[in-house]
Amino acid sequence: TNNNTKTDRRMAVPPRLIMSQSDVVTLSNMMKMDWDHYRIPSGSSIRKKQVMAMSKQRKNTTYLLKVIVILSALIGIILSALGGRDSFMGGRTVFMYFTIQSNIAIAVICMIGAYLLIKNAEIPAVWFLIKYVGTVAITLTGVVFCFVLAPTMGILAWNIQNILTHVVVPAAAVADFFVTGPYGSFRRSDALFVTIPPLVYVIYAGIGYVRNWQFGPGFNFPYFFLNWGHPIGVLGFSRQFPFMGTIWWILFLLMFLLAVGRLYLSIVMKAKKREGIHEQ
Repeated sequence: TNNNTKTDRRMAVPPRLIMSQSDVVTLSNMMKMDWDHYRIPSGSSIRKKQVMAMSKQRKNTTYLLKVIVILSALIGIILSALGGRDSFMGGRTVFMYFTIQSNIAIAVICMIGAYLLIKNAEIPAVWFLIKYVGTVAITLTGVVFCFVLAPTMGILAWNIQNILTHVVVPAAAVADFFVTGPYGSFRRSDALFVTIPPLVYVIYAGIGYVRNWQFGPGFNFPYFFLNWGHPIGVLGFSRQFPFMGTIWWILFLLMFLLAVGRLYLSIVMKAKKREGIHEQ
């Protein structure tokens, strides 16, 4: 009877919950993914020696660019917050915009990078990856403002805070990436990571739209291309502004991001090869 009871209990357990030792090992390997590529090795590394061997001119250049990014982002954000809700991206809701979030992110990334360089500490590969993603994100901020938003705003677009957060910070951040990027360890597939920040923001803005968050007076969306309730429809097209629905704008911007991401990686990899900087 006891044997039958044990058998019945074993049969009551769903088969998929019974894993052999080999299954556990396989699952563990799958969960590890390929993060070893970005892991910091113990002891000294080739990358640390290469970064320490960076020329004084290059170090001074990256310090200067990082300071420009940090100060421009800080001043631009403060001025935007003090601008009042009636101004573009002004008031307390300023932090709800991708522009400000991407400025904060790239400023923090630059602060960490500057600290590691000053301390002659090893700069992990994951920092270079995050720097790369942040650089592409701030590029999107600059391009969308200059070529999509500013033309609809006229002269009001070019105040000091908009110039700092949409032009100065992106330009300095991109330049800094090309100065330090060759010392990173990249793969072409890393370009996929650049889609993460905007996709997360699309979800965030979508939640705000549904819950009627006020990004500005009378607006429950941050940018016109994220207005899910526009008469043109989410999949529509028009000969008039905004020309296409939200879904098409999102797809277009994602394709743009991937193209920029691949371009930046191509430039950095060519620079790495030209300067003889070897992978770890």
